[in-house]
Amino acid sequence: MGGVLVVAIVFGGIIIALAIIGSTILMAIKIIKGGISPRGQKMQAEETRLIQEIYRGLSRMEERVEALETIILERDRKDRTA
Repeated sequence: MGGVLVVAIVFGGIIIALAIIGSTILMAIKIIKGGISPRGQKMQAEETRLIQEIYRGLSRMEERVEALETIILERDRKDRTA
C-alpha cells in the first residue's frame, strides 16, 4: 500500500512539473509574438517568480519522495531478511 502512495506522489509531481513547463513555453510564445506593456511586464515578472517558487518546491518534494522510496525499500529488505 505504501508503494502505491509513493508512485502516486511521483506521478503527481511529474504532472505538475509538465504543467509548469507547458505554461512557461506558452508564456515564451506570447512574449515572442507580441510586445508586452509595462503592466504586462510586471504581471509576467510575478508569474515567473511564482513559477520559480513552484519549481523549487517541486524539486524539494522530489528529493523527499526519493528519500521516502529509499526508506520503504530498506524496510522491505529488512522484512524479507528477518
